[in-house]
Amino acid sequence: MPAVDITQEQKDLYREEGYMILENAMSDAQLGLLRGQCQAAIDRVDRQMDEEGTDVIGINHRGKRYFAANCFKEQPELRSFIFGELMADICRATLGDDAYLFWEQYVVKGRDGGMKFSWHQDSGYVGYPEHKPYLTCWCALDDMSEANGTVHLLPFSRSGIRSWVHHVREEGSNDKVGYFGSDPGITIEVPAGSVVAFTSFNFHSSGSNTTDRLRRVYLTQYSCEPITSADGSKLWGNAEPLLLDGDMAVGAPMPAVGPAT
Repeated sequence: MPAVDITQEQKDLYREEGYMILENAMSDAQLGLLRGQCQAAIDRVDRQMDEEGTDVIGINHRGKRYFAANCFKEQPELRSFIFGELMADICRATLGDDAYLFWEQYVVKGRDGGMKFSWHQDSGYVGYPEHKPYLTCWCALDDMSEANGTVHLLPFSRSGIRSWVHHVREEGSNDKVGYFGSDPGITIEVPAGSVVAFTSFNFHSSGSNTTDRLRRVYLTQYSCEPITSADGSKLWGNAEPLLLDGDMAVGAPMPAVGPAT
C-alpha cells in the first residue's frame, strides 16, 4: 500500500505546471522526527559562524535565515525519512523509476523578521544548464502562511519558462535571482505535515517571517540521474540511490562518476 495517495490529477498538474501539493502527507512520527532534528542543524551553522567570526555564510544569516545542508551526514536519524516510502512514492509519481538523493537541508526563517528569499529556480544554484530538472520536496514542519513567509510558486504556464535560466547574485543577501517579473505566484498556505513537490525549473520565492515563531521547512531533493559538475568530472551534491527500476534501492552502490582510472 502506498505511503501517500497521489491522484492522476496531481500527477498531471506536476507534468503540466511543474508542481503538486500533498496536504498532510507526513505521519505524526515523521513530522516529530524532522522537528526534533531541526535545532541541531541550526546550532551547527551557528557554530561554524562562531568559528569564522561572522554572522553570514553564503545565504545563511544568523538568526534571520538558515539553509543547513547535508544534515543527514551528521544526523543519521534523518535517513529513515529521506530514504523512506513516502519520498519513494513521490519520486515514482514525478521522476519515474530511478531516483537519487541530490541534496537535503533545513530551511528556517527566524522569528520577528526572518529574511525573505528571492525569486529563483533551484537549478539556478547548480549554475549551468546541461542537467535534467530535479525534484524538490518542500516539507512543511509548521503551518505555512503569508505571515510566516511561506513559499510563492510560479506554474510553468505563468512564467512561460521550462528550462534553466541564468541567475545573478543579489548583493547583501547573496541570493541568486532569476525572475524579475511582476507575477506574485501562487501563495502556498498548507498545514504542517504537508509536502509541496515541484521541479527545479519552477521559479519560487518566499517572504519574511513576521510571527514570533520559527518557520521551519525540511527540503529533500532527488534527481533521475546523478548530477555532476559542468565538466562531468565529479558529483554536484549527492547521488545515493533511492529507487532503481522502480524498486527501493537503499544501500545500492553509488554510481561511478568521472573518468575511468
